[in-house]
Amino acid sequence: MTMSANVRAGMASVSVAGTLILLKGYASWQTGSAAVLGSLADTALDLIASLVTLYSVRLAAMPADRQHRFGHGKAEAIAAFFQVVLISLSAFWIIVHSIQQLVAGERPTEAMAGIWVSVVALLLTLLLISYQRRVIARTGSLAIGTDRIHYQSDLLLNAAVIAALLIEAELGIAGADAIAGMAIGLWLLYGAYGASRTAIDQLMDREWPEDRRRAFIEVASRHPELHGIHDLKTRTAGHKDFVQFHVWVDPDMTVGEAHRVMDEVEAKLCDAFPGVEILIHPDPAGHREQGEERCS
Repeated sequence: MTMSANVRAGMASVSVAGTLILLKGYASWQTGSAAVLGSLADTALDLIASLVTLYSVRLAAMPADRQHRFGHGKAEAIAAFFQVVLISLSAFWIIVHSIQQLVAGERPTEAMAGIWVSVVALLLTLLLISYQRRVIARTGSLAIGTDRIHYQSDLLLNAAVIAALLIEAELGIAGADAIAGMAIGLWLLYGAYGASRTAIDQLMDREWPEDRRRAFIEVASRHPELHGIHDLKTRTAGHKDFVQFHVWVDPDMTVGEAHRVMDEVEAKLCDAFPGVEILIHPDPAGHREQGEERCS
């Protein structure tokens, strides 16, 4: 079976994270910098998160089976939420360590080792993010998207490490390294908050945005033999979208005629919304079950 783009992106993330751990471990040992140590801790958690992402995208790509009739797409949302927890723990640890270093008055040594390692890390991260952006544009993967948040924050993180080491070690301004570490931690918390909202929305089967729902209804309503659409329900699981709704048709239609109309409606929707799994239920015009709300 051909390896999917999501899986290749997951493997790329794992490879980059593993390489950066080795480089940053050396730099942390050489410099004793809080910012470099924070960067190392963040990358170690990135590796764990990337391994989870790799597993989740492989699982999400599996076809539906007897136990998972809607597929395995929510594996990506679960992985994304797990990554959010890791990011948050990493951020809190970095902030606490930086405060301790600031209070103790500790300063980094051998700054150039940390600077050069951070430059290499920044370049590798740029390459990975560029690749992930192309994959997300093709697949819409939530897990890869959340993984990308880690590495986007790493760009700022590595730049902050370079700036902090230059300011403190070369210019002699005390506390810059610890303050950079705290700033990195706060930035990671901000990124975790944004990623958590998307993951929770998918796990809770949040409806599509209103503009997309309206666009969907507009396309479905074009069929001349439909008398209306109601009880529209939408959700997203990983890279897969699901829609189900009821339509009103002429009560004198035969089952065969109604089935033809449903097929024609579905064909138009599949052209306008490729990859969406659609379930349509026909009702006789005017029929309304108790508790239904008409979507318009």
